[in-house]
Amino acid sequence: MQSLDQSRAARRRTGQAGFSLVEVSIVTAIVLLIAVIGIPAIGGYVMENKVPKVGQELARFVMHVRVNAGTAADAPYENVGTANLAAMVADSTVLTLSNDGAVLHGLGSGGTVEVESADAGAAFLLRLKKVNHVACPSIASVLQRVAGRITVEAGSGAARTVKDEDTTYNALSVESACARGDVNQFVFHVS
Repeated sequence: MQSLDQSRAARRRTGQAGFSLVEVSIVTAIVLLIAVIGIPAIGGYVMENKVPKVGQELARFVMHVRVNAGTAADAPYENVGTANLAAMVADSTVLTLSNDGAVLHGLGSGGTVEVESADAGAAFLLRLKKVNHVACPSIASVLQRVAGRITVEAGSGAARTVKDEDTTYNALSVESACARGDVNQFVFHVS
């Protein structure tokens, strides 16, 4: 009976060198381990990189509405709604439209952006639903420049104000207001 070394030497001479089942199993286990650890991290990284683009697109919408609101002194934003945002982002590569006309932000699974008039038309609300915790402080940091008041609801139902006339914006307070997962909702009050 040939020894293991002799059979390997014989295979090398005949050109039949290959990997053993143990070697293939070890490599497969390593690849699976890297995938299990790496895929969620990659998803979070991709989402973090979307935040500035989504924030810029929404800030552009806010500026567009402010410039084109009309001349009604008391209620310039009376007719502002999600349809206005949908019309503006119809050809966007950042925000997308669903078949039912909802504007999707991509910062959480099935996350939407809604716009509605507030304070009898003197202001409007930009509401981001289902925002993932990875995007929480960053999206608020981008949009805090255009919003007078920001509230965060972390799935529990209790809204927490993180910026208004009495509260100075702080990214750490936003981060602590958010919960893990796609359960966070932001309301940006623009006047």
